Amino acid sequence: MKTKRMQGMFCKEYGWRGLTIFFGLFVIVLTIIIGAFLVYKGSDTFLTFGHTIWEFLGSAQWDPADSAEGGGQTGALIFIAGSLTTCGLALAIATPFALGSAVFMTEISPEFGEKFYRPIVEIFAGIPSVVYGWVGLTVLIPAIKTIFHRQVGHSVLAAGLVLAVMIFPTITTVSADAIASVSQECRNAAYGLGSTRWQTIWRVVIPASSSGIITGIILGLARAFGEALAVAMVIGQTTAIPTSIFSTTKTLTTEIAAQMGNAMEGGELKSALWTMALLLFLISLLFITLIHHVSGNQDKEEK
Repeated sequence: MKTKRMQGMFCKEYGWRGLTIFFGLFVIVLTIIIGAFLVYKGSDTFLTFGHTIWEFLGSAQWDPADSAEGGGQTGALIFIAGSLTTCGLALAIATPFALGSAVFMTEISPEFGEKFYRPIVEIFAGIPSVVYGWVGLTVLIPAIKTIFHRQVGHSVLAAGLVLAVMIFPTITTVSADAIASVSQECRNAAYGLGSTRWQTIWRVVIPASSSGIITGIILGLARAFGEALAVAMVIGQTTAIPTSIFSTTKTLTTEIAAQMGNAMEGGELKSALWTMALLLFLISLLFITLIHHVSGNQDKEEK
């Protein structure tokens, strides 16, 4: 009887183990397939239509032909600059508020933070992006026109503010978890040496949780780079390199979303859009690599 029971437990253990391995490998294979497909489709810009990587990354001349003959210009610098500007502005706005919120919910008022503040922050993460875009279009755009006396409220500033609100929950929750993981012994040691609460937070807790905080910032930046709909509703959709935060421009994601459905299959325009999608995929891999690098360095320091 015991033997049969042990055999049954053995089969269940290895059955669940095999199932988890299968799904883990499936995700890895799926990622590789997606990457290979993007390389296959995105390489047509260089292999079929004869454009160079420098032309694609360094030129602002964007006028690809919507035909299989090609002959147009595929400089994506406008969209790269638009993505970097809006995401950088969003990160600069969101990070101080997110870090302050994380410190508040873990160090200043942990009971209120866990019961009330964290659920409120997490609600923001579940709001659809179209809602953010609609609020930005109806509230933020008129406010920018009125406050800054602009003829047009659509701008990099509007897109940066919308993205800042969208990435705020990600940075806040990840940073809060990282700060909460710092052992209480570190805080007690700082207090024992005569440090105040703020000195302990600034000189002990924040440095000790810097790996997790940086991870949250990178994840927020990745979310900002991948957003299309909300940004498209407030950025102005002008094919021009932004010269200020009040400029209208386009990003990689907004251009792909706007043009992919209408571009001819096999044409130069669609190939250029696939190349931009490949660029976004490579940027995502870069962010993941940075996260693992930061986490790896933190683990080495702890050992």
